[in-house]
Amino acid sequence: MRKEEDESLISGSEYVSRLRAQHMKLNPTTEWARLDNDSDQENGDIDNILQTTDDLVVKGGDKLLPGILEYSRLVDANAQDPSSGPINSVQFLTIFVDDCPIRKASFTPDGSQVIVSGRRKFFYSFDLVKAKMDKIGPLVGREEKSLESFEVSPDSKTIAFLGNEGYILLVSTKTKELIGTLKMNGTSCAISFANNGQQLLSTGGDGMIYHWDLRTMSCFHKGVDEGCITGTSISTSPNGNLFAAGSDSCIVNIYNHDEFLGGNRKPVKTIENLTTKVDFMKFNHDAQILAVCSSMKKNSMKLVHIPSYTVFSNWPPSNRTLQFPRCLDFSPAEGVMAMGNAAGHVLLYKLNHYQHA
Repeated sequence: MRKEEDESLISGSEYVSRLRAQHMKLNPTTEWARLDNDSDQENGDIDNILQTTDDLVVKGGDKLLPGILEYSRLVDANAQDPSSGPINSVQFLTIFVDDCPIRKASFTPDGSQVIVSGRRKFFYSFDLVKAKMDKIGPLVGREEKSLESFEVSPDSKTIAFLGNEGYILLVSTKTKELIGTLKMNGTSCAISFANNGQQLLSTGGDGMIYHWDLRTMSCFHKGVDEGCITGTSISTSPNGNLFAAGSDSCIVNIYNHDEFLGGNRKPVKTIENLTTKVDFMKFNHDAQILAVCSSMKKNSMKLVHIPSYTVFSNWPPSNRTLQFPRCLDFSPAEGVMAMGNAAGHVLLYKLNHYQHA
C-alpha cells in the first residue's frame, strides 16, 4: 500500500484510508468498504480523509513497486474446451487447422491477420476481416524443414522465421513472399524486433547477439552475451531501452540497449533464478515486468520487476499449479497474464496493479 518505495511511516488515519482504498480496488463490489453517510457524520475529521480514497488509488496506480505482486487467479481461458496436449502458443484466439499441429499463432499488431505455423514447410495466414485462411509455402528458393518459429514486426510489415543453418527468413505480411535472408555464424535460436520493426535482434549457437538493420539487410553490430554458450531466447522492451537475453546456462542477462551498442556489454542485471534452459521471455507493455520461464522444470517461471531488477517474491504461486510452462502473453492493457502449460491448461491471472484488462 506504499505510495513511494521508501515510505515506512504513516499516520493511523492514513493507514485506515489506504486499507479501504486497497480493498475497494481488489473487491469493488464489497459493501463494507464503501462510505456510509450516517457513520461519516460521526467520524469528524477522518471523514474528509476517507473521501479521498479515489485519489490514493490513482496517484499510486502508475508505478509498480517491487517485492510483492498483487494478483488473482481467474478461470482457465480454455476451461470449457481443455486441450489434451501441451499449449504451445497463447494469444487469445481459437483457430483449427487439420494438417498442421500448431506450434505458434500470433496476431499481427495491426489486427488484420493471424499467422499460424507448425513443424511444416508451410504456414497459414488467417485474414480477420475476410475470415479466410490461406496456406503459404514452401517458400520459393528455400529448403526449410520447418517454419514453426517466427516473430511479427511491430509495424506489421514483416514476418521473420528461424531457418536452417543460421538463416533468418524475412517474409512480407502483405504479399507472403520472401523479401530477404539474414545469416548468423551459428544456429539461429531466437529473434526479437526493435525500433518499430526496422531492426532485428537475434541470438543462437555462437553465444553472440546480432543487431540487424532491415532497411539494408545487414548486421551493424555483434557482441558477446556475457557468460553465454548458446543463446536460447531474446526479448526487447516495448520502448526499446532494454533487451533481455536468455541462454542454455540458465541465466538471463538484461542489457541497456544503447550502452550495448556503444561498447559497454556488461548487463545491467543478471537473473539467475532459473535452474534449466531459458526457453521464453517477454516484457509486458509498460516494461515494468519481465517474465522468464523454462519448459524443462515444473513451476519454472519468474516475474522480474523493472527497474529494480528484482524477482517478485510471491511468484510463482506456492501451490505449483503452473506445471511445465510453455508460453505466455500479457493482454494489451496489461491487466491479464495468460500462461499455457504442457498439461493443456491456459492459466489466467489478473494483475491487480493495472486497472484494465
